[in-house]
Amino acid sequence: MTGTAHARPEAALDKLLTGAVDVSLAFLRKTDPDAAADVDMIRRRTVTRPSIVVVGETKRGKSSLVNALVGVPGLSPVDAAVATSTYLEFVPADRPGARAWLPGRSEPVPLGLSDLRDWATTLGRLPEGLRPPRRIEVGHDAPLLRHLTLVDTPGTGGLDPMHSEIALDAVERATALLFVVDASAPFAKPELDFLIEASKRVNSVVFALTKTDAYPGWRTIWDDDRAQLQAHAPRFATAGWFPVSARLAELAMTLPEAAAGELVRESRIAELQHALIDLAGKGHLLHQANVLRTVRSEFVRLDLALGDRLKATDPDPADMTTAKQERAGLAARKRTESRQWSLALSTETQRARVEATGRLRTAVGELQEDFLNRIEKGRGDGLKALPQDVDQALHALSVRLSQDLEFRFRKVGERVLTQVFQPHELQFVLRGLNATLRHALASKPRREGSGQDNMMVAMSAGGMAFMAGRGAMAGASALGAGALIGGGLLIPVAGLGLGLAAGAFVLYRRRVQSDRQQARVWLREVLTEARAALSDEITHRFTDLQYALTLALDDAIERRLQQLDAHIAEIDRAMAEDKADRARRRTRLQSERETIRSRIKQLDEVLVRARVLTPDAGERR
Repeated sequence: MTGTAHARPEAALDKLLTGAVDVSLAFLRKTDPDAAADVDMIRRRTVTRPSIVVVGETKRGKSSLVNALVGVPGLSPVDAAVATSTYLEFVPADRPGARAWLPGRSEPVPLGLSDLRDWATTLGRLPEGLRPPRRIEVGHDAPLLRHLTLVDTPGTGGLDPMHSEIALDAVERATALLFVVDASAPFAKPELDFLIEASKRVNSVVFALTKTDAYPGWRTIWDDDRAQLQAHAPRFATAGWFPVSARLAELAMTLPEAAAGELVRESRIAELQHALIDLAGKGHLLHQANVLRTVRSEFVRLDLALGDRLKATDPDPADMTTAKQERAGLAARKRTESRQWSLALSTETQRARVEATGRLRTAVGELQEDFLNRIEKGRGDGLKALPQDVDQALHALSVRLSQDLEFRFRKVGERVLTQVFQPHELQFVLRGLNATLRHALASKPRREGSGQDNMMVAMSAGGMAFMAGRGAMAGASALGAGALIGGGLLIPVAGLGLGLAAGAFVLYRRRVQSDRQQARVWLREVLTEARAALSDEITHRFTDLQYALTLALDDAIERRLQQLDAHIAEIDRAMAEDKADRARRRTRLQSERETIRSRIKQLDEVLVRARVLTPDAGERR
């Protein structure tokens, strides 16, 4: 009976959230179809396992807290800054172990738990030639992980802006956030800034106040933190807070059960564990609330845009002057600096192409040396399997090069765009940039791969592909140009798909068999042709990139000029209109804005109801 009674409020909330999302998205589709499409993509994600993402400034005790929650001392490396390209994802597993996803590799690299310090911290040592992993999945049979996935992220403060980017990338897939601060000092500004930015995407946030054993005055810090939230982020003023001591919890794990009880109670870790398990049990509802929170952010952006249009109905000569100066400045830059931008794009493209070709040369050389050694030592069946082994090695090489090209393409785009546009301009151009890139590539004749007439090496078709960004960029300029590039411009590369053609297998059977000398000749021919084919494809890919970015830059500048022209024209029209016409237009815009604000208010009422999903542990002890 109790279970049924408990299910009824959740069912009612599910119905309320679903209805609010449906109605809000229908309205958004009419006012901004692109934004609605972005939100639809988020909504369609299936929550198979709730993901609690642990975020916070460096040295706040995140990793120690993760170890205490999982119940395994030293599992997540502590006392070292996590590498800027890595976050740790803790998942359930029958046997403890880890897997690292590296750029340039299609399959994860298996690791032991003892390897995590080397692979996940800046103090560790990776094997030579490997780039830091993008994420590491850590499997363990800890009871907590049966209910949820726990993600430990790099610090989010101002020491390295890339930390925030990696953490925000993890937040993209978060069901809820566990925001960690410690008892040494109140919130710092970078922490509040990150919390406000991340909360545009995630509705539910739980706070952990760590190191309570080291700071007897932690209750004062707790009060200060809550006061700051009330002033700067009032939405979280009533959020659940959990004062904890990871050190006491880890110490208790080393003691006999009879002696550990008091330390466990004093650490308060169990309370936070139960709260997270309870939160994870509402994963579907949390996802619906996150979608509704995203829709609300879009409505706020529309409200701000209507505010600008309302200002134009009561024209200020200073606004007109500012807009005209910006328009004239951009047009002048287009005339005088277009050649400079073109040269910068060409320079960046050529530099990246040379680097990629150099990596190709090295990789093929290492491959040849390895197979020559195998031919020297091999005999019989070992030599017969050589074509299959070379085919697999070439395919792996093409996968690695595809991911390396993706990385280099993004760097080219980042360097060029930050030279052309100021941070405040980027927010106006990125939204339409990906569509221009897609159109630019689609309008080029499709290449069917390199070396079509060759018998030794086959390459699959696939020119470059450009994909849309992660959604609306309104307000993202506060993160800086790097954040805008990382969040708005995505340039994944279609796979190269290199392998041996059927002719290579036939030629091997006819000429080689078990003859080592002929095997060496065959291998050099195959790898020489593979290197030539890949080098040719890389050149074409960078040519396509330069072509597409050139068109996209021109289009982005024209779009911004058109926006400024429209703004100036609206001010001109307002100044030319008589008082009655301006009043009518202002009334119409005000009505639209009131409609938007009314919908924001309705969403806020629903999201307030959704606060019951977040555990409340604010009672003092």
